[in-house]
Amino acid sequence: MIKYLTLLISSILFFGCRPTNLIQNNQNYKSESLEIKQIAEHVYLHTSWLEAGSFGKVLCNGMIVLDKNETIVFDTPANDNTSLELINWIENTLKGKVKAIISTHFHEDCLGGLEAFYKQGISSYAHNLTLQLARQNKSAVPQNGFDNLLELKVGNKKVFAQFFGEGHTEDNVIGYFPDGKIIFGGCLIKEVGAAKGNLADANTQEWPLTVAKLKAEYPEAKIVIPGHGKMGGTELFDYTVTLFEQK
Repeated sequence: MIKYLTLLISSILFFGCRPTNLIQNNQNYKSESLEIKQIAEHVYLHTSWLEAGSFGKVLCNGMIVLDKNETIVFDTPANDNTSLELINWIENTLKGKVKAIISTHFHEDCLGGLEAFYKQGISSYAHNLTLQLARQNKSAVPQNGFDNLLELKVGNKKVFAQFFGEGHTEDNVIGYFPDGKIIFGGCLIKEVGAAKGNLADANTQEWPLTVAKLKAEYPEAKIVIPGHGKMGGTELFDYTVTLFEQK
């Protein structure tokens, strides 16, 4: 009896004293077209796939920041159907209203699903160059533009989108969630071991200089998410700089 009582008390102490900020894995999601997983308190990674011609089927990352039943999403999935799937999951599982979508550059893997967000009455933001380039490419065009820095509130938290210079494209920006020291680098940042990838709109001379500025601004970053592939830490900055340094 004493043995079982001791076990019961130990169990109560263990489960009752668990920290409240543990990641709830039961909120993760996976379908044929979309994966979502929590990577930190308030922050989720969304991953979908893009048919990218000679590059084949490419895995594409985006970020969701949640606080007080509000969310802000960085980059849409590449099409409207998957974007609607993402919105529905946020509303039904996180019980969060999507306050805004921020596209980090003008390519399809960042704004290809904007129409799904518009149909839900969700505001969109991007660099002013992104608006211009999207119009030229006859793509969906974000509604609101900025030049160097955008700050938006999500619940009681803040997120930022910031332009540091040219790289993968002339308009590429990054997302930053200061509470978690998390950077969504988008296609400006490469996963460790990645090839140079799509350079059709790139400025390879400026690319390493732009990433060096980003690292100098946020040396304290704990999590860095690339546009494609595995996330990591600031070693992704170093790898990207080395990949594009002029030899």
